[in-house]
Amino acid sequence: MFNDIGALELVTIVVLAILVFGPDKLPKVIQDVTGFIRKIRAFSDSAKQDIRSELGPEFKDFEFEDLNPKTFIRKQLTENEDLKEIRSTFDLRKELNEVTDAVNSREAAPTGASAEPAASGPDLLKKPAAPAADQRTPFDVDAT
Repeated sequence: MFNDIGALELVTIVVLAILVFGPDKLPKVIQDVTGFIRKIRAFSDSAKQDIRSELGPEFKDFEFEDLNPKTFIRKQLTENEDLKEIRSTFDLRKELNEVTDAVNSREAAPTGASAEPAASGPDLLKKPAAPAADQRTPFDVDAT
């Protein structure tokens, strides 16, 4: 429940609780809070059981965690047979090499041949050469 609370935050909460409730009332407050949390958990568990019983036997193995989109997608990707077949035919390295070659303005070379740069146009990824001294605009000290 409190997985992301560090030691400093926990100490801060304890100090604030002691300051707000005092050392005499603090144990009673902790008991009340833990009892309240137990009641909420019991209510939640009974609600889940009621929903499962209302859904019927075909949803016997239904888990509420599956409603989380990340969990649902992960489960579908690992259990779906059609997707396993598609993933097995997809070669990620080959696709990445083709994309890299396209970005570097090279044609995808057939297997066994070396890739040569395409002569179709200028390489847009290279930095252009600096202009000659006579082509540069004059430096204006007053403008800066």
